[in-house]
Amino acid sequence: MNAFEVLGLNFNADQAQVHAAYRNHVKRCHPDRFHNKEEQDAAQEQLIRLNLAYEEALRITTQRQVGFHTVSLADSKRLAQNLYDQKRYENALRQLARADVKDAEWFYIQGNILMELKQFATAHDSYREAVRRDPDNLTFRRGAFNAAVAVREHNKPVRRAMDKIEGFFKKR
Repeated sequence: MNAFEVLGLNFNADQAQVHAAYRNHVKRCHPDRFHNKEEQDAAQEQLIRLNLAYEEALRITTQRQVGFHTVSLADSKRLAQNLYDQKRYENALRQLARADVKDAEWFYIQGNILMELKQFATAHDSYREAVRRDPDNLTFRRGAFNAAVAVREHNKPVRRAMDKIEGFFKKR
């Protein structure tokens, strides 16, 4: 079942309808309403399904409101990689964000882009998520390690001073 079906809504529902349906369902199936352990467990499972459906339905309705069009994961990664190869890092990041879902490679590509933008801590987080999703991938692990080293190096006082000096001359 898709998110809207779980909430008892049609696909064209807006955010207010999603929120109202979620609240109504939660009131009926909240585990605290039951005294029997088996009923509580069943209600807990239903609540988990409702929470996931609610988040997904809100994501979809938000995208509709903003006019943000998603693309397939494969297309997003391919287009982002092409922009990355052209050294158009901000555009690559925007293109990557259009993906309808995210996988380990998506987070790895995001980490690569963020490293080029010198956003080392955020890049490290992306690489770590890639490793979490695919722990046996040594390329993802190498990216996480390199980002951790970059974070450590970048936080040294001498490096921070040099970055400020470089930034000063780039503005001129």
